[in-house]
Amino acid sequence: MRHFDLSPLYRSTIGFDRIFQLLDQATAPEATSYPPYNIERTDENAYRITLAVAGFAEADLSIEVKEAALTITGQKKAEGEQIRREVLHQGIAARAFVRRFQLADYVQVTGAALENGLLHIDLVREVPEAKKPRLIPIAANSSAKVIEANAA
Repeated sequence: MRHFDLSPLYRSTIGFDRIFQLLDQATAPEATSYPPYNIERTDENAYRITLAVAGFAEADLSIEVKEAALTITGQKKAEGEQIRREVLHQGIAARAFVRRFQLADYVQVTGAALENGLLHIDLVREVPEAKKPRLIPIAANSSAKVIEANAA
């Protein structure tokens, strides 16, 4: 895959640091695909992220939102007395993970639920009234101003 060097742009721009950081993150190869996840739009301004976290309990999962980043962490807690078992085949992954999602402006996490081995995280985009487009009425003026010009 190609890697673009954005360093010349850093020297000649001011205030675009976040955009360049997002571009760097988007072009960086993702290290792992575990756990698998879906992102779906449930409404015009509502989204849902679903992660397959079979084998993890609520106490094993952590969801954190910091600035514009959503981080989901899963780590199995050490049990006091584990039963000694010999695993002949291990196809169920229960390893620790960290999954990060970059959130757009005005996207807020509204809730999370764990059911049937799936972690559902609901998000909503709430644009402030001051940022929403608004219509400006045009006043119809019945008296039109006429500018007179002298003929030369």
